[in-house]
Amino acid sequence: MLTLGAVVARALLVCSRGDEGGIGMACEECTCFGGVSEEQKAKVREIIEHYRGRPGVLIQVLHEAQQVVGYLPREIQTMVAEGLGVPLSEVYSVVTFYALFSLKPKGRHQISVCKGTACYVRGAEDILKKLEQDLGIRAKDTTSDGKFSMEVVRCMGACGLGPVVRVDDDIYARMKPDKLKDILAKYD
Repeated sequence: MLTLGAVVARALLVCSRGDEGGIGMACEECTCFGGVSEEQKAKVREIIEHYRGRPGVLIQVLHEAQQVVGYLPREIQTMVAEGLGVPLSEVYSVVTFYALFSLKPKGRHQISVCKGTACYVRGAEDILKKLEQDLGIRAKDTTSDGKFSMEVVRCMGACGLGPVVRVDDDIYARMKPDKLKDILAKYD
């Protein structure tokens, strides 16, 4: 029987893109999109230093670190754990529990497909399948060139306009699968 520590250690060794037969966890040292720059590490150290010694700051530190880096690879999780004096397993547990946090690098453009009830009954599943086919990724993944990330959301509050797709801050209503290619072509 594996201990929680062993499971966490194994998960942290699997590439975020699912290489080595993994399930999409954090990298030991991510090189998928160039890794973490020295400038980003310095900013994360400043964030940690600002909060050091304060109780209950882990989520805030992780949030600010993700704003700097764009995601939370193992290297950043380790910096946070060591800087705040908490176990790496606790940091990893928080990162994997909250949907706010990402273990994977995000693309330059974020695609969100609404699968709320109204959008779903109007064809959201067909749109999602077409995006997966055209981009070669599934929801919660990023294209290999780092251009697009895709997610499924439960409601965008535009139920009368469904199915709805959002790319960055642009909303596309009454979507049809055959419109996707032209829409995605607008994004460098």
